[in-house]
Amino acid sequence: MNEEIHTDIAIIGAGSAGLYALREVRRAGRDFLLIDRGPLGTTCARVGCMPSKVALHAGAQWAARSQFAEAGIRGAEKLEIDLSRTWAHVRSKRDQFTASASGKAREAAGKHLIEGSARFIEPTLIEVEGPAGVRRIRARAVVIATGSRPVMPAWLDPVREHTVSTDELFELETLPHSVGILGLGAIGLEMGLALSRLGVGVVAADLAPTIAGIADPEVGERAIAHFGEEMEMWLGAQTTVTPVGRGVRMRAGDREADVELLLAALGRRPNVDGLGMAEAGFPLDERGMPRFDPTTLQVGDLPVFIAGDANADRPLMHEAADEGAIAGFNAARGIPVRFARKVALGIAFTDPDIASVGARFDQLDPGQIVVGKATGAANGRARILEAQSSLLHVYADRKDGRLLGASMMMAGGEHIAHLLAWAIQRGETARSLLEQPFYHPVVEEMLQTALQDIVRSLGDDSPLPIGLAQETEA
Repeated sequence: MNEEIHTDIAIIGAGSAGLYALREVRRAGRDFLLIDRGPLGTTCARVGCMPSKVALHAGAQWAARSQFAEAGIRGAEKLEIDLSRTWAHVRSKRDQFTASASGKAREAAGKHLIEGSARFIEPTLIEVEGPAGVRRIRARAVVIATGSRPVMPAWLDPVREHTVSTDELFELETLPHSVGILGLGAIGLEMGLALSRLGVGVVAADLAPTIAGIADPEVGERAIAHFGEEMEMWLGAQTTVTPVGRGVRMRAGDREADVELLLAALGRRPNVDGLGMAEAGFPLDERGMPRFDPTTLQVGDLPVFIAGDANADRPLMHEAADEGAIAGFNAARGIPVRFARKVALGIAFTDPDIASVGARFDQLDPGQIVVGKATGAANGRARILEAQSSLLHVYADRKDGRLLGASMMMAGGEHIAHLLAWAIQRGETARSLLEQPFYHPVVEEMLQTALQDIVRSLGDDSPLPIGLAQETEA
């Protein structure tokens, strides 16, 4: 029997959730061990948020040349792009982010870092196999923050030679002339647009009838029409793939296309299936996922907490940070505290951005809400930015005008989404938010327009002008 190493808290995974859990464990003065199978560095830095935004930025810079002539700038036709150097630039930036994340993990853990693959023997007994051999760790409490990996279904095996996952995409030495994309969630759409704007021919397909998970039908239709001008999209039909020559043939109904490379953007799977949780006695659901309380992140009634992509509840970096902090706090203190979760916020950096805030349209009763609307065609700043297609919908409670959620495809949407998330979390109404200043000309005036639309629809009975508050006496 291997000798057991004892510690207060064992944290499995040195990604975003794991590092935020570690911060809380250190704050509580608890002993800890941080276990990671490598490579160190968060999903966000290595294969997600950061490299995808570098690629989008590069694509936007190259695509901007099409607007030069209208502004009187000549010579755009003489510009050239070296996609090998472009993608090397994306990797270089990615490596900077990854090195920073890896360095933070090593610095935070110090001598308490154990590199290797973890497996549960019991809920608080972990076996780690790594370069130093096999070790067993006995902890008073455990945080599971093992992250996720791309879904790569078996039906893609016949074309696997010409298929890359979202994790593998950034490792390409250069880009092909044509790419097929399976999956038009946020990442699939972002990467499809980035590649298309760099001059790669893109055919993107999704079984769903919409893109980026948009629940609002009108916003969804606007987004499909707008981005459909940049790349070919097949929606609402099953797509099959077969090998052909040195590439892949895609078919959906009467549509067919041959591409050099296939990008599988079919979502991500939590890295919990290799942890031996069933054998160790964890309570699991029908999918083999541990049952946990989303307010405490505690697994069953065990001294085990699961955070970030590992629990598949809110697989976003900012949520992983919050969940890591919750899990670390509760693991370090023994008596779990229930934490209020922040307003849901999701953004695709598609330019114009697609964003969802708070309650989704399909979660609300149409008879109990008012929808405030604003378009880029009626906003001066959006027209200057050639973003007339922008569309914003804000949902408010019909009884009192309290803000509930929003959906948008608009220039500067990443910023408007944050403003609305803060307002919804603070319990603002359409009228109270209108009392805040709005500058001119800015895209934020679209929010002002949508809020005014809500107030008018509610039949506001205040004698005061909309957007002004009476001064209170000291």
